[in-house]
Amino acid sequence: MLSIRNLQLGKTLLKKSIPTRFNLNTTNDLVSKLKANLPSLVSSNGFSQKRFMGVTTDDGQFKTWKPITPGLRGKKIASRKHLHKGKPVRDLTIAKRNKGGRNFTGRITVRHRGGGVKRRIRLVDFFRKVKGPQEVVRIEYDPGRTAHIALIRHMETKELSYILAPENLKPGMIVESYMYKVREDHLNNKYTRSKKGEKSSEASDQEAAETSEKPLDSTTDSTESSDYIAKLVEQSNLSRSIRIEIGNCIPIRYIPPGTTIHNIGLHDSGRGQLARSAGSSAQLLYTSNKGTAQIKLSSGEVRKVPVNCCATIGSVSNPDHKHENLGKAGTNRLKGWRPTVRGTAMNKHDHPHGGGRGKSKGNRVPSSPWGKPAKGGKTRTKLSPMVIKHRKKK
Repeated sequence: MLSIRNLQLGKTLLKKSIPTRFNLNTTNDLVSKLKANLPSLVSSNGFSQKRFMGVTTDDGQFKTWKPITPGLRGKKIASRKHLHKGKPVRDLTIAKRNKGGRNFTGRITVRHRGGGVKRRIRLVDFFRKVKGPQEVVRIEYDPGRTAHIALIRHMETKELSYILAPENLKPGMIVESYMYKVREDHLNNKYTRSKKGEKSSEASDQEAAETSEKPLDSTTDSTESSDYIAKLVEQSNLSRSIRIEIGNCIPIRYIPPGTTIHNIGLHDSGRGQLARSAGSSAQLLYTSNKGTAQIKLSSGEVRKVPVNCCATIGSVSNPDHKHENLGKAGTNRLKGWRPTVRGTAMNKHDHPHGGGRGKSKGNRVPSSPWGKPAKGGKTRTKLSPMVIKHRKKK
């Protein structure tokens, strides 16, 4: 078997058997011949590389490690082969200043936080108000969220921005936002109301001026019906012009029922707030031209949202994040999490579960360090009127 150890052994044998003046040249020739006979692998860029027995395995879905240490035995993360290997766009990031869980007075208000590697916050566009087609440049890793983000470039203005990357979104694809239609519809409705007000005022003045009564005709009814038909035709043409494709941001009123959506807003012309973590999505159950629509979240909750809210087609990327295993506590420290001490391991004056002999918590109901119920206690005093079906009700 050809290996570095065998090459070194060959050198020592040659030193003993070959005279000194021929030792160097003969040994170098032998080593070069042995290296040339080593099996080589051709990489994607065309250059040959010697075989390297790595400790990682990436099958496109998960990346695992060879268990050469206890911390690597169970370590498993989602594959990142398709992500950008370089740095993010500097202008689309801001510095993240760690506070260690402390407020402006220096007191700890959030426990178990501190340390970790330095990060920069990616400025993700959750509003999607820019009009026009945009090209996906690349998919990037975001340390501040579980989902991946996509860098898009406007095809006319060449402006760059970050959006949440849906599943199966690839570089080179075209995405578009139709949120500008909400503004246009609002202006059109305002204009039609003003025109109707002017017509009604003119008609009332004309009726007051006329003294003789005339028989009613059906001209007004016909004009109203023609206006209604024209409005329906305009809406049908508008719905045909909207592309229901992955990554497109569309007002909910124009999305057909049954579509899988994510990054859903809660207010008219507001930012997306629901279904933004890795692998999450929602299903549109009902929608209309005005009022509210009904969506079903992944938790099972059915709620109402305004029809002019934004929603992006598809589900969020990185669905395998829930199967990841960090492998060791040190990896969690790099993410900014500090150790969590059990209440039963504390003293009596430090925690309600502390003190006593053994591991007993004194037959006390599980509670927080401040005496609040930790398991099963209700935290919602009043349900939102927009919730139709609670997530815990079958």
